[in-house]
Amino acid sequence: MLFGWRVMKHVKSNAIVYCAPGATRGIGVDQMSRVDSSKIAVWKAGEAGLSLEDSVVCGDAFFPFAGGLIAAAEAGAKAAIQPGGSVRDEEVIAAADERDMAMVFTGACHFQH
Repeated sequence: MLFGWRVMKHVKSNAIVYCAPGATRGIGVDQMSRVDSSKIAVWKAGEAGLSLEDSVVCGDAFFPFAGGLIAAAEAGAKAAIQPGGSVRDEEVIAAADERDMAMVFTGACHFQH
């Protein structure tokens, strides 16, 4: 998780980073929707022949809806790290719990324009 969080710090806005220990697996950036950024990251991982099974998903800002986290779980992520702070955090936490995903709230946002 910490590796992915460090990578996230250097990626531009509305980013989703999938990582495994010491390696990025997919990065999606600069979309109006983090679900779209997640889809791009999944596509890029697939293009590179990389599996997202048991990966960590990192968000540069909070997940505003559960959809982004659900998409990450469907892609193979087993954990998430994000700033938190959405009015829908409880919904996102419930989605993580339903999918047995660990989730860390950092309280710090890396969102860049």
